[in-house]
Amino acid sequence: MRVLNFEELNLEKQSIIESIINGAVFIHPTDTIYGIGCNAQDSKAVRKIRQLKERATNPFSVIAPSLQWVHENCIAAKKAEEWLKKLPGPYTLILKLKKSNCVAKGVNNGLKTIGIRIPNHWIRKLAAEANVPVVTTSVNRSNEDYMTSLEDLDPLVKGGIDFAIYEGKKEGKPSKIIDLTEEVKVIER
Repeated sequence: MRVLNFEELNLEKQSIIESIINGAVFIHPTDTIYGIGCNAQDSKAVRKIRQLKERATNPFSVIAPSLQWVHENCIAAKKAEEWLKKLPGPYTLILKLKKSNCVAKGVNNGLKTIGIRIPNHWIRKLAAEANVPVVTTSVNRSNEDYMTSLEDLDPLVKGGIDFAIYEGKKEGKPSKIIDLTEEVKVIER
């Protein structure tokens, strides 16, 4: 696994973006915690993350490449629009899908909803430049603690990662989940 800092990422940005588009599985920082990600439209890469995390069914969230992408692919009722105005931020918004083929089937495992993130972090610009939704889920195996630094990265997860974008230890907590599919519901973790 190759580890890149922000400066190294910027020096190789175009090749990194191409590798994400082409199915790389990678660790990335956010405004909350580290995530493991891939092109959410690449079913092979999504399957690889499921295997690494040993997560058979729970859906994954995605970093949306733009609010335009969200509006094109999701149903954003009035209550959702209010929350979308809070982005970028530390929220995962659960929205109904308008177009189920906007992500690989394995992202949401057939659900008609999707978790959308636009973190208040430069990583959102990488997804925007790649112009693809990027899976974002905590870096851990199911029912284990999530990664806060490379030192606590599970060796079995590490073995399946193409590269990591690392900016030191993160002390945050996962994003707040806001279910906007019916009534507004905050899901505590």
